[in-house]
Formats: sequence, C-alpha cells, structure tokens
Amino acid sequence: MKHFIYFSKDAVTSGKALSQNSLMRAGRMDIAIHSLIQGLFLSHDFRTDVKFHFVFYGMPDPPKHIEIQVKENTVIRKKDVGTLIKKILYKYKEGEKHEVFPGCFVEKKSFLKVVEELAPKGVPSVRGNINTEGIFILDKKGEDIRKAEIPKDCVFILGDQEGLPKKELKRLKKIAISVSVGGKVYFASQVVVIVNNELDYRGV
Repeated sequence: MKHFIYFSKDAVTSGKALSQNSLMRAGRMDIAIHSLIQGLFLSHDFRTDVKFHFVFYGMPDPPKHIEIQVKENTVIRKKDVGTLIKKILYKYKEGEKHEVFPGCFVEKKSFLKVVEELAPKGVPSVRGNINTEGIFILDKKGEDIRKAEIPKDCVFILGDQEGLPKKELKRLKKIAISVSVGGKVYFASQVVVIVNNELDYRGV
C-alpha cells in the first residue's frame, strides 16, 4: 500500500468552520483538495492502492486525521472533494476512528502518531541511502527520488505552502529519508503527481 500524508497547520478542523469560510480562508483547503485529487484520481479511474491522509492542525478542534481510500462503493468526484471533506469533519465522533463513508475515516490524532502507525513493522532500520523503513519526506534538499530505494509499502510526507513543522521534522528525519522531486519549488499537488509518476514508472 502507498500512503501520502499531507500536513497543514492552518486547515480548519470542523465542518462548520469549513462551511463558514472560503477554501482559501479555511487554511488553504484548496491546496489540500488539489493534492488529494492528484493522489487518488486517474483519467476515468482511481488509484485504489493509495491511501491519502490529511492531518489538520487549524482551529477549532485540532488535530484531525482524515484517511481516504477509494473502494468499490466509495462515491467521490473531483468537483465534490471539498464537500466530502466537510461532511467527514462534521461526522467526527470523539474518542474513535469513525468511518463516515466507505474508505473515509476521521479521528483526533497527532501528526507524529499517524506517521508512527503507518511505518512498516518488522523491517531493518535505515542503512546508507536505502530507506528500508519506507518512510520518505518530500524536501527540495533531499536526495534525488530517482536514486532512492522505494518498497511497495511506502509513506510519503508533505506539507502545505508553509511546509512541515520544524520540531516534528527534526524527529521525522531520524526515521525517514528526505527525497527531492527536483530543484524547483512545486505546488504540493504537483509533488504528488511526480511521486505517483515515479512509482508508476517503477511498477511499485
């Protein structure tokens, strides 16, 4: 399984807050939506082997973890992704990981906890430039993604326009490898496209 974790320190964490604001004023929810579309959608098809994770730290009730995977009975359309996220946030239930729609879950969980739970179990630690843990941070200063060893069970972590929080990033770099998709600064959604293309090319 391939996972994308998208972190935003400002994205709102309730359906009401999302309803009352434009996508940009709701912590740049527009960036989150575009990233999800590029992570899960293909032309006339979906990537059913990908789980997309949002971790939102905005007001009024952070943190919120939303997990979305397209399954056979998941109803999802590009133009309705914002509405889907809003409905998922509205249906949050305190103290549990709640499946709102098939393949769509919401819960209160911290960024690092989400990463730790997705880390493949029972594998060796990082050795040289090979990440046997399968956890990758998208970073312009990282090693070329085309040279990285990427297992079939892998996790890619990226942030919104503000990037990842420095405190958490320092801890993440102890268990993950930073990889770069190129020397230019791309939109988060474009980074997701490039990573998916690289994995498609390798047959991962």
